[in-house]
Amino acid sequence: MARYLLTRAWQSALTLLMSTIVVFVGVRALPGDPALALAGEDRSPEALEAIRRHYGLDQPLPVQFAQYVERLVQGDFGVSIRTGTPVSSMLTTALPVTVELSVLAILIAAALGVGAGVLAAVRRGRPAEWLANGLALIGLSVPHFWLGLLAILYLAVATNLFPASGFVPILEDPVDNLHHIVLPAVILGTGLAAIIMRQTRSAMLDSLSSDYVRTAKAKGLRPRAVITRHALRNSLIVVVTVVGLQLGGLISGAVVTEQIFGLPGFGKMTIDAVFQRDYPVIQAVVLLTATAYIVINFFVDLLYSVIDPRIRVTGDPA
Repeated sequence: MARYLLTRAWQSALTLLMSTIVVFVGVRALPGDPALALAGEDRSPEALEAIRRHYGLDQPLPVQFAQYVERLVQGDFGVSIRTGTPVSSMLTTALPVTVELSVLAILIAAALGVGAGVLAAVRRGRPAEWLANGLALIGLSVPHFWLGLLAILYLAVATNLFPASGFVPILEDPVDNLHHIVLPAVILGTGLAAIIMRQTRSAMLDSLSSDYVRTAKAKGLRPRAVITRHALRNSLIVVVTVVGLQLGGLISGAVVTEQIFGLPGFGKMTIDAVFQRDYPVIQAVVLLTATAYIVINFFVDLLYSVIDPRIRVTGDPA
């Protein structure tokens, strides 16, 4: 087990280093000069040179990268070129909103998706499976932004059941926080629930037709025990993989939902940074997203070893 953990740890560290290099080089490959955006009306060569010197943009790329990594090790993401605000304080404000939205959405999606997938597999060829497949198809087909607009129109404006926009920190008022965040989380989780449902159903069908399930039935185990202890547990590797990938994607992919519901998360901050060529903010957002993927996948690997003890020896989820 220790060898398995060490192998996954150094692979994750190497991936993070490569991600840092790709992010740094990729951001600087974007078209446009941030000095021109910062200069405003005064775009004289002297003013542009002073701006580049102040922000270190006149240094060679290796020197800029070395300074960037040195600051990262100290937890310093730099200062926003546009606003002069420390990027770390901007992330402290925006990151909790996106993380809370993503975690709540994935919990809703996992609960609905796994439950519907198991039901569809167990009731194969019956109305329950047809209903689950139909709802999954709708969840995959309907765009989030359109579903969000309908939810605001009918559940917020018409009936006043939920707020149409805004956010309340969870530490200020947990009840009001849940009241504001639950509707965006449900909208964001619908498409994810459909994906999880389809994967769960497919994995459960494979497990239910396996020899060990037939053996468990022949030994006289109750149907519920056969489904939960044997079929579902052996299907969880696929489900955990999908959930892990979706959670990592939500941290960077909830932009549209945040914009529709007016949530002060990564969405607006990322869009503004890209249009304004705000290198430090773009680097921080992309690097945090990559780090989230790496950390989540590391914990998914750990869950593999818990679900299937054979992986602790072979180190191969397959």
